[in-house]
Amino acid sequence: MSDFHNSFSPLRRCAIVPLCLSNFIPLLHSQPLQRPNIVYIMSDDHAYQAISAYGGALKDLAPTPNIDRIARDGMRFDRCLVTNSISGPCRAVVLTGKYSHLNGFVKNEGQAPFDGSQQTFPKLLQAAGYNTAMIGKWHLGSDPTGFNHWEILPGQGNYYNPDFITKDGRHIENGYVTEIITDKSIEWINSVKANGKPFMLMMHHKAPHREWQPGPNELTLYKNITFPEPSTLFDDYSNRGTAEKTQDMSISKTMRLIEDLKLYPIGAKTKNVGLNRMNPEQMDAWNKVYDPIIKHFYEANLSGDELIRFKYQRYMQDYLACIAAVDKSVGEVLDYLKENGLDKNTVVIYASDQGFYLGEHGWFDKRWMFEESYRTPLLIQWPGTTKPGSVNKDLVSNLDFAETILDMAGVKVPSDMQGMSMVPVLKGKTPANWRKEHYYHYYEYPAVHSVKRHYGISTERYKLIHFYYDIDEWELFDLKTDPQEMKNVYNDPAYAEVKTDLHKRLTNLMAKYQDSEESAKSFLPVK
Repeated sequence: MSDFHNSFSPLRRCAIVPLCLSNFIPLLHSQPLQRPNIVYIMSDDHAYQAISAYGGALKDLAPTPNIDRIARDGMRFDRCLVTNSISGPCRAVVLTGKYSHLNGFVKNEGQAPFDGSQQTFPKLLQAAGYNTAMIGKWHLGSDPTGFNHWEILPGQGNYYNPDFITKDGRHIENGYVTEIITDKSIEWINSVKANGKPFMLMMHHKAPHREWQPGPNELTLYKNITFPEPSTLFDDYSNRGTAEKTQDMSISKTMRLIEDLKLYPIGAKTKNVGLNRMNPEQMDAWNKVYDPIIKHFYEANLSGDELIRFKYQRYMQDYLACIAAVDKSVGEVLDYLKENGLDKNTVVIYASDQGFYLGEHGWFDKRWMFEESYRTPLLIQWPGTTKPGSVNKDLVSNLDFAETILDMAGVKVPSDMQGMSMVPVLKGKTPANWRKEHYYHYYEYPAVHSVKRHYGISTERYKLIHFYYDIDEWELFDLKTDPQEMKNVYNDPAYAEVKTDLHKRLTNLMAKYQDSEESAKSFLPVK
């Protein structure tokens, strides 16, 4: 090779370059672009209000600097809406790109396992040559399909020393669940990064799901912080209907002192809170932090509004401490990708299964079509494609995730998927025909938290909701004049035209997505 190279004079070598390039350029254009790796990180019940990239009252008190890195280096979505605000159904929608009534997984309770034989985006990626993995919370009843590797938590999983299920059976892992899921995820990427195939990882955290048990490194993080109360903490639900007045998800009445707030009497044997899974060292560290809190609580003998305020602070301190561990996890993944030269060709997506209440309307949990639970955080960085620091206000949805990931990977999106690829949006070029309204349908009633069945339509400004099954009530909200959704204006004459228009659009949406109130009866409980 050296003799061949030296047989050309410098002049001849210069002369031959244009000829070589002219022959090579067409080859460059004919080669497919390198397909990106995709890391999809999903937490459980992570409110957008608890991500500092979204601003808000918690921004400085409980920052999320690592999740914020994704917003800084990519796009923050300010109106990502879910189709059915509850864990299992949200996960099924993400996998299939189809509404709950079509993928068959409509609720968590009294639900047959997810049908893993149906079409999912991981299967399509796998068939297209991707290495695929699912690690963490699955919550769909059946074993994962479409993954080269999977390790999942049984059901909701546990925070401390959790069990994991693999194709080989069930085993226990020592440690804190957020940290274990992080280690397993990085270990898997490390095992496949050099095999020549692109990879897609679904990394699903348990945190910050109820009962909000902080990890050993976050136990004292917020114990001396007083968080601002939402203005609607003591909402009395006036100017709204039966559904809001009969729910069972309030901090006041529903949030449990023992299981949720861990205020068990000192020395008592803990039950049903997962703390009995701790080893002696973990339990000792826990007690050193919580015993003084418990002592103070029982000595104070609180009641009424003061008890609600105390419960709210304990809830926030534990919930946000769980999120701090998730944020640290995101930082570890981002750092690993950069240190191993994977960051330039890896899409990182951060989302929650749905939104969550942090005391707004006096609530915790999700389920409603109201903003705090309907809207989920979504942050995406796509190096070289998405402009860093972008903010998007289009109506996007978890219905779009499967289509978007497939499109990113250059895989044809099946025509029976019901969402839209966000790839043009991520490129800063929202199509003219992008959705102007979004459809929602929640089914899990009668069930825990007693949130009535409802469906509805949301536009940029208005929201029309129908509560059905054992009631027949409509609610209409003007998000511009009433962003906290405190006043139902359905029967206000000033909104007559708006109401008529929304009813027509809702009917059209239900037809588009092949749903109807009549068909929903097939998902009613057997009496």
